[in-house]
Amino acid sequence: MSTMAHGTEHHRFRRMTGRDPEEPHRSATPLELLFDLTLVVAFSQAGAQMAHLLELGHYGPAIGAFGFSVFAICWAWINYSWQASAFDNDDVFFRVATMVQMLGVLILALGLPQMFLSIDEGAHVDNSVVVAGYVVMRVAAIALWLRVARHDPEQRRNALTYAFLMGLAQVGWVVQIFTNPPLEVTAAVVVALGLFEILIPIVAERRGGRSPWHPHHIAERYGLLVIITLGEIVLGTILAVSAVIEEQGWSEEAVLVAFGGTALAFGLWWVYFLMPSAEVLAQHRERGFVWGYGHLIIFGSLVASGAGLHVAATVIEHVAHISATAAILTLIVPVAIFMTALFTLYSILLRDLDPFHVVLFVGAMLALAASAVAVAAGATVGMGIAIAACSPLVVIVGYETIGHRRQAATLERILE
Repeated sequence: MSTMAHGTEHHRFRRMTGRDPEEPHRSATPLELLFDLTLVVAFSQAGAQMAHLLELGHYGPAIGAFGFSVFAICWAWINYSWQASAFDNDDVFFRVATMVQMLGVLILALGLPQMFLSIDEGAHVDNSVVVAGYVVMRVAAIALWLRVARHDPEQRRNALTYAFLMGLAQVGWVVQIFTNPPLEVTAAVVVALGLFEILIPIVAERRGGRSPWHPHHIAERYGLLVIITLGEIVLGTILAVSAVIEEQGWSEEAVLVAFGGTALAFGLWWVYFLMPSAEVLAQHRERGFVWGYGHLIIFGSLVASGAGLHVAATVIEHVAHISATAAILTLIVPVAIFMTALFTLYSILLRDLDPFHVVLFVGAMLALAASAVAVAAGATVGMGIAIAACSPLVVIVGYETIGHRRQAATLERILE
């Protein structure tokens, strides 16, 4: 039997060279899906910690700590996914390096509670475990880039630039741990290092040439992580429904929360996949940077929406330190950020600002505003969640009745 038959190929060391960016039937691998499972843990931890600070009314620390957490989690995932799309050879080295990055994600997740607490206390930032987990992930990625530099002469300059700049950034992160500066200084250093990390792919790809990433594979990978982050909204819905049942038993409020939370998750899934990412990226690879970077906001806002539902659960249980109106805002603000980011990415990707899309966007924002107004006027949190679920519904109805034809015309124009 051939050793390369489906399901029986060996995984011994192979050369790590660029893959064909037009390879047919390219899809996410079981290893990539396994790696994504660690993101579930990290997102859940970050969302839970954010929800705790939000229900206390500590908005500044909650947003700051959450922002750093989501950047660290998502940026390492983004780098892994694009690197794997271009160079994954599925040999034992790549598999072990992926396992190391999974360990890094779990270490990072374990450090989130102490980091959130330290930022809330305001004296200094105890992000040593979080940074340690992040550095573990990045060191594994550097090792993979060095293999590319060794095995693929065409990508050597690109790979070495990645490895050098990523290594330099990790030195900065480690120094930041041991110097232990005050909160304000740490915040400035984190922002500076974060911007440096974001610039690495831009510098490397322009200096050493484009990596041979696969547009359909990348679009699928991002879509799968969106689905994972939507799981945080489902989890938040379960917590909120459980809180209602514990307080009131099965009631109208429980039905509203269950329906509203589920409809919101489903609606956000629907509107995200209206964006024709793979088709456009296949034709216009240069648009990949803005599209890929913009998903940092997409992922973060979805996780934050789940945290908002966690906060709603505490209000229903009467243990929150904020009002019902403030609680519903912790949900609708991240949903509004998601919708804004999605409309912006859509317009940038297609290079098209359709007036009809503006109408849909305004309608989606008005539905969210109605949710806040209703709760402020005395409606229950469950009613507010159900109204907020109408935000993506506005877009769905508009697309399925009129928008799909306008999108088809735009795609025909830009892909011809």
